[in-house]
Amino acid sequence: MTSPAKATPAKATAANPLDALRSRSYLALLVLAGLIGAPVSAIAYGFLALVSKLQGWIFSDLPKGLGFHAEPMWWPVLPLVLAGVLVALVIRYLPGRGGHSPADGFKAGAGPPGPAELPGVLLAALATLSLGVVLGPEAPLIALGGGLGVLALRLANRGAPARASAMVAAAGSFAAISTLLGSPLLGAFLLMEASGLGGATLEVVLLPGLLAAGIGSLIFTGLDSLTGLGTFSLAIPNLPHLGPPTVGEFGWSIAIGVMAALVGSGIRWLGLLLRDRVERRMLVLTPLAGLAVAGLAIAYAAGTGKGSSEVLFSGQDALGPLISHSAGYTVGALVLLVVCKALAYGTSLSSFRGGPIFPAMFIGAAGGIALSHLAGLPLVAGVAMGIGGMSVAMLRLPMTSVLLATLLLASDGLEVVPLAIVAVVVSYVVSVRLTPVPAADAADGPAPGPAPPAGPS
Repeated sequence: MTSPAKATPAKATAANPLDALRSRSYLALLVLAGLIGAPVSAIAYGFLALVSKLQGWIFSDLPKGLGFHAEPMWWPVLPLVLAGVLVALVIRYLPGRGGHSPADGFKAGAGPPGPAELPGVLLAALATLSLGVVLGPEAPLIALGGGLGVLALRLANRGAPARASAMVAAAGSFAAISTLLGSPLLGAFLLMEASGLGGATLEVVLLPGLLAAGIGSLIFTGLDSLTGLGTFSLAIPNLPHLGPPTVGEFGWSIAIGVMAALVGSGIRWLGLLLRDRVERRMLVLTPLAGLAVAGLAIAYAAGTGKGSSEVLFSGQDALGPLISHSAGYTVGALVLLVVCKALAYGTSLSSFRGGPIFPAMFIGAAGGIALSHLAGLPLVAGVAMGIGGMSVAMLRLPMTSVLLATLLLASDGLEVVPLAIVAVVVSYVVSVRLTPVPAADAADGPAPGPAPPAGPS
């Protein structure tokens, strides 16, 4: 009887991502991330300043220059149709199709655009944001920041490995939105959760990103003091004080979570439904989508006497005034605002290029304010739950949505954290249940179980 040979399995030597932290090349990468953070954030600041100036000129200065005392009610038709023409031309004829479609949701980990694609991303974003389309600047800024970071790395080292390119792209994206959401930490958390990184790999990518974000925040603050144009940061100050949450408010958090999921799912469905049709005849139907957005803004202005700008644009600049002056809105006006903004948002998702965060937050806040007229729901709690519920319904990022709902409310954010968490969880679960299962996944059926152990030979 022969004795079995003694097994000597070779030890697998998996590379430890943290080993990169000890290398000289990683230190050089940190320095490069810091150097990239300054110009990328300055470019992002200039982009946001340009968008703000164009919005003011197109919707205020130009009508007055043409002899009108104020913006005519029909005025949004002109810029929105022009936006449709310009964005359709960019998507059709320039490399990269102007960036990814926002109807697919927030995609921070989709990879940065190549150098040839950057002009298309920039032009589509400028046309979308400055001409009144209901989308935000965060997705184009993330794409532009990542693309510029990779371009800088290629100019410095053409033979850089793919891992270095990924880290520098992340650093550029961190820098580009360093203060857009009110805090560089909130922007960094958004990118981390959206990219799905974790463990040691997250630490390796996080350090260059945080360094670039910190430098970017300083650049935004410095440019604000030099130019006086503002920090272009989301902030909601001077809110009424809120006490500890009550049992009734927890009941409201469940109800608001369900309502936000229903509204968000409807907006997603509308965006995808229209996109399938618009892409077949883009040059004709994208301007018509812009016309539809303008019509919704005009309908809201005619029905309430408020400005059409509350329906147009991302809602980033209008969110604070909406909450601060909420007493000046009737429940009917708020409901009409939610309906018109949601329909304009879904239409914009189908055809244009931009980010989904700020319109979702604005709709959630407006809905929370409307519901706060009912018994047992304070204003700030309704706003926080509405923002959290709508954000997670559109982004599918639960932790980021809780932070968006709480950190923006300053000292009252601590009081509404439990309520925001419940609203976010409920909205997330209901949204997932309402999302149709892709045909390929449904056809695959359940995953096969483990193979049975082999019998004796």
